Amino acid sequence: MDCAALPIIPVLTGPTGTGKTELALRLGRLFPLAVISADASMVYRGMDIGTAKPSQAQREAVKHHLIDVVWPDQRFSVTDFIHLAEEAIQETLAQGQVPLVVGGTGYYIRALSEGMHTLPEPDSEVQAELWKLVERQGIEPLLQELERASPEDAQRVQRNPRRLVRAVEVLRRTGLPPARFPKRVPRFRYRKLVLWPDWAWLEPRLELRVAGMFTQGLVQEVEGLLAAYPQMPTALQGIGYKEVAGYLRGAYGLEEARKAIIRATRAYAKRQYTWFRKEPGEVTFLPHGGDEAWPGVLGWFRQALE
Repeated sequence: MDCAALPIIPVLTGPTGTGKTELALRLGRLFPLAVISADASMVYRGMDIGTAKPSQAQREAVKHHLIDVVWPDQRFSVTDFIHLAEEAIQETLAQGQVPLVVGGTGYYIRALSEGMHTLPEPDSEVQAELWKLVERQGIEPLLQELERASPEDAQRVQRNPRRLVRAVEVLRRTGLPPARFPKRVPRFRYRKLVLWPDWAWLEPRLELRVAGMFTQGLVQEVEGLLAAYPQMPTALQGIGYKEVAGYLRGAYGLEEARKAIIRATRAYAKRQYTWFRKEPGEVTFLPHGGDEAWPGVLGWFRQALE
């Protein structure tokens, strides 16, 4: 198919805490749209507070796809995301609505919009050995191994343990890093808006966001998840869940868990700035977040509909 004939799908993204969810909901009150979530943690059922997942009422007001897709102990890959996202986009278009991709998981957005490398099926035994290594020594040895073979892949995994384990698994099994495999062609074209507020604006909001999660019951949420899913290593890698799980298992106190979540959230946001700074394709950077971004988001979305 001629690429120029493909539908153009708008994407609203940016670092965590910049107000993407609320801005998308405001757009949904004005336009016939459905949100295609591009958040690697919101796919898990029961993980609501730590992911800042939109409420059930909000999802009833504006239709959302790719939220509450799997249980916390189930596997969910970027390949699964692309398959479900493209299905949801096609369904939304067929209904005469606008699919709006919203989320901050840059790896998902990049794979969806630019194509991803077609890799062999995962090998659970090789991955299990790699996870044991991560538990004993942390992610640094595997990250260095991947960096030596492919700096591109080392940057792409963004220090995410799950993506790192998958990349090294492919490397060890095939002798080739993921970036050496051919790419699949995206089914649609994408026009991206990246919220890009100053760090001085975002940083204090991240700390307030973490405080709000504890007030809403993050500890109780993680406690319930651990009771229901003792073996949920992938989901537990999410920021907030890993740190609270450590507290509940007696590794440190609650205040240290809170501080660790703030540190991890800041580090994640900084990695997102680094990632999105190099975002390919048709990209607009909006130097605002939250309510301040609304006029720019509204104007951009109206242009995207033309």
